[in-house]
Order: sequence, then C-alpha cells, then structure tokens
Amino acid sequence: MPREKKIEKKAVKTKTKAVKAIAKPAKAEKTEKAEKVVKAVKSTVEPVKVDQPKVIAKTKKKPVKPSGFKGDTGSVDFQIDNFSKKIASLAKHLKIHPHDFDSRRGLLIMVGKRRRLLNYVKKSEPEKYETLAKSLKLKK
Repeated sequence: MPREKKIEKKAVKTKTKAVKAIAKPAKAEKTEKAEKVVKAVKSTVEPVKVDQPKVIAKTKKKPVKPSGFKGDTGSVDFQIDNFSKKIASLAKHLKIHPHDFDSRRGLLIMVGKRRRLLNYVKKSEPEKYETLAKSLKLKK
C-alpha cells in the first residue's frame, strides 16, 4: 500500500505542473502586454529633464614635470623637487581631510625619502645642498 500512495502523489504533482504550465500565458503574450503598458505610460507621462549634478571638485593628477632639470628624472635634484611637490599637494589634501590616515602615512614616507636624499646631497655636495634648500624654501 505505501508504494501505491507514493505513485499517486507523483501523479498528482505532475498533473498540477501540467495545469500550471497550461494556465501560464506564453512569453510572447507577456511581452505584448508589457509593451502596451509601456506605451500607455509613455503617452500619459511627460518626460522630465533632470539637471546634471554640479561637480564640486575635480581630482585629476597632473604629471610632475621636471622644472629646470631638462628631463633628467633620475637625478637627485629632480627627485627632491618631485618629492617636494608631492609633499605640498598631500599636505594641502590633509588640511581638508584630517582623518585620512593612509595619506598621512604616505606623506611621512615621502618626507623621510626626501630627507635621506637631502642628507646625501649635503654630504657629497654641500654647495648644491644650500642652493637646493633655498630654492625649495626648506631653509631660511
């Protein structure tokens, strides 16, 4: 007996699936109905023009160009100048965003690198160090 009940239950399930499949409208009918609804809505509703949001600040990074170093990007002078420009821009950013700790860490790393380069120039060429420090306004 229990086996016969299982077979009957399966038959009932398959019948209900067949009935559901017949009761469902075809996909073509659905799309036709949807198109009619869309047309009706478009005809009753006027299009609304939405103003574009205003851009408050554009953050485009400009490439650092060598200033007076004639494209010799590997020279110590250029590297120090480059670090100084990046440090200045990051310091400006951190004044606006004081809780940006990742940028603060990057700033400190750059300051350390610039300091090491300046120490190297100071040991190897003291006159050059003085002119660099004055031109970058690192010393008074």
